[in-house]
Amino acid sequence: MAAVTRLVKRASPSLSVSSTAARRLFCSESSSPAPPQDHFHAPQRKDPKDRNVQWVFLGCPGVGKGTYASRLCNLIGVPHIATGDLVRHELASKGPLSSQLSEIVNQGKLVSDEIIISLLSKRLADGEAKDETGFILDGFPRTISQAEILERVIDIDLVVNLKLQEEALLAKCLGRRICNQCGGNFNVASIDVKGENGSPGMSMAPLLPPAHCMSKLITRSDDTEAVVKERLRIYNEMSKPVEEFYRSRGKLLEFNLPGGIPESWPKLLQALNLDDYEEKRSAAA
Repeated sequence: MAAVTRLVKRASPSLSVSSTAARRLFCSESSSPAPPQDHFHAPQRKDPKDRNVQWVFLGCPGVGKGTYASRLCNLIGVPHIATGDLVRHELASKGPLSSQLSEIVNQGKLVSDEIIISLLSKRLADGEAKDETGFILDGFPRTISQAEILERVIDIDLVVNLKLQEEALLAKCLGRRICNQCGGNFNVASIDVKGENGSPGMSMAPLLPPAHCMSKLITRSDDTEAVVKERLRIYNEMSKPVEEFYRSRGKLLEFNLPGGIPESWPKLLQALNLDDYEEKRSAAA
C-alpha cells in the first residue's frame, strides 16, 4: 500500500482543547463553518514521537474502529476517545440521560448531536485537566453537522476510514461478546467469506476469551440481527457523507481490512507509516 504523504496545512498548536473550546464545541452551531482548503493533498500523520496526533477513525458499526484505534493509542501514547464508550458510561451511571439513551441504543438509532457533543465536550475538558496531548476519536463525527462543529474548534490531521465486506461485518457484530466480570471484549464468530464477482474472499478467526471468562460471556442488548442491520442502514444513509466531507479536505485515508487482526494490523501500520515505529519501540522495550 502506498505510503501516506504529508498533508500541507496551516500551522496549529498541538492539542489543547481548553474549557472555552469545549464549550464552543457544544454551542458552536451558530458559528460559520471553516472554509474548505483550496488545494487537496494526501493525508499524513504527524510524527508520533510528538504525541500530538489528532486523528479520527470512521467506519460502520462493528468494523473494529475501537480495536484498531485503541491499539494505535497504546503504540503512540495518546488517549483513545470513543463516543460509544462515553454513551455506555452514561448509561451505566443511571444519570439524567440514561433512560433516554437506553431507548435510542436498543432501537439501533443514532444518538442525537446534542447528547454526543455534550458528552464529548465533558471528556475533552477532563482530558485537558489531566494535561493530555493528542487523541484518536472513535465514533465521532458521524454526521456532517458534527464534522462541521468539530472542524471549527479542532484541526484534525488525519481521518482513517475502515472498511469491511457487509457479510463479514454482520457476522462480526453478531459474534461480539463481553465478559461480565472483567469487561473484556471477545468475538465467537468464525468468518469465512467466499470471493465472488471480483471481490476477494476473506477469513477472520474468532477472538476467544480465556477459559475463566468463557462462562461469563454476555451479548450486548443491541447486538441482534435486526438492530445491527438497522444501524448499518442508518450509517449508510446519514454518515457516509462524512467520508466525502474529509475527502474533499484531503484528509481521508481509506483502508480495506483484509481479514482479522493478524492480517490487518501490520498493513494498517504500513499505511500509516508506523510499521518501523512499532519495531523500534519493541526493540527499545
